[in-house]
Amino acid sequence: QVQLVESGGGLVQAGGSLRLSCTASGNILSIRTMGWYRQTPGIQRELVARVTSGGLTNYADSVKGRFTISRNNARNLLYLQMNSMKPEDTSVYYCRADVRGVIDPFWGQGTQVTVSS
Repeated sequence: QVQLVESGGGLVQAGGSLRLSCTASGNILSIRTMGWYRQTPGIQRELVARVTSGGLTNYADSVKGRFTISRNNARNLLYLQMNSMKPEDTSVYYCRADVRGVIDPFWGQGTQVTVSS
């Protein structure tokens, strides 16, 4: 079992920045890829960015050049630095962890991010 807790969401004006954090606990030695996803009501949850245990990253096209994902394995932390934010970034952001030997990923409870125009 892995537990994930997100923090750092809130309200920001367009063009501003926010930094999300995700703290992992439990069977953390088995965590492989970690990522950030977001979900807006009526829309399927979508990938924002993810990073492997080896540091390889990939991003959704909509956030490339604006968002940066990073990971501190020693401290079981995952971050998402969001810059030049847009109203369309408004969503609930979820932390996800894929664990070795476990089919279903683990999810955090989500944190609301609202970008005002």
